Amino acid sequence: MVPAKMGFRMPAEWEPRERTFMAWPVRTEIWPDGLKEAQEGYARIAREIAAFEEVVMLVQPHLADEAGRMCGAAVEILPMEHDDSWLRDNGPTFLINGQGELAAVNWQFNAWGGKYQPYDQDNAVAGKLLARYGVPVFEAPLVLEGGSIHVDGEGTLMTTEQCLLNKNRNPQLGKREIERLLGQYLAVDVIFWLKQGLAADETDGHVDNVACFVRPGVIAIQACHDPADLNYSASQENLKLLADFTDAQGRRAEVVQIEQPPVRYWRGQRLSMSYLNYYPVNGGIIVPVFGGDAQATDEAAVRTLQRLYPDRKIVPVDGMPIIKGGGNVHCITQQMPAGIPARL
Repeated sequence: MVPAKMGFRMPAEWEPRERTFMAWPVRTEIWPDGLKEAQEGYARIAREIAAFEEVVMLVQPHLADEAGRMCGAAVEILPMEHDDSWLRDNGPTFLINGQGELAAVNWQFNAWGGKYQPYDQDNAVAGKLLARYGVPVFEAPLVLEGGSIHVDGEGTLMTTEQCLLNKNRNPQLGKREIERLLGQYLAVDVIFWLKQGLAADETDGHVDNVACFVRPGVIAIQACHDPADLNYSASQENLKLLADFTDAQGRRAEVVQIEQPPVRYWRGQRLSMSYLNYYPVNGGIIVPVFGGDAQATDEAAVRTLQRLYPDRKIVPVDGMPIIKGGGNVHCITQQMPAGIPARL
């Protein structure tokens, strides 16, 4: 049996949750400025989230004491071997049913199409984490990262063709087969396909850098209005696609644009900076900001998010230490909904 037939669905990120999972930075080749800066960035974000809800940091056992000191007493340290620190992508996708019972999907993980080696320990993290918390697991025959999908909790999923149809993930599957599997494992009836993600995004266009559901019927999208910018054509195309969006409940979308930050490079590489890589928590929104020449767009993004989430506290955090590794706040977190483990 698949989850959808058993009454499970993937809840939206704004629904109540039990805790946040993160994983401590360890892969030295993606942090050329040193692990210390990355770890300080992760610890700072973990502490901000811990002001709203429980945070569990997965840490390689030999680094547990150091991570504990840096994160502080409010963050629980869970010793566990892993290869990398982007738990959104290799962690489990949690499900919930009408009785408030939890289960989860364990996707296959291949490090964004084999871009980093090794990744076998990261591929094993979801199963170990679910066993630790007694959550039953559905093993999915699909390579998929959590950052490549967004759902509204009411039957609609949003993704990009650039990522999910990339042949470095599931070369044996076509679009219809992938849609069928997403429907079976996440209980989604409508899959809305955007085209491209951000320029220079090594995840091959994860949707969590591009657009997200704010609530059912409302979508935020990062926009580019400079015709000379590499993101311009993709941004305009995605906006045109969203103009025809209809969700699983028959709603047309209200689309809210958030202007992208100024282009910035690091060690000769463009950074895929995004305000859409924010993370909802119980009562708050943790949003990356970038400072310097991005101050005006930082402030505009915060104002827009406060308007979109009037009942939540908007917490800006320095996104620069994290974006140097290729992602941001949403990429390094994974939410566990509130509920009790199901008995399957």
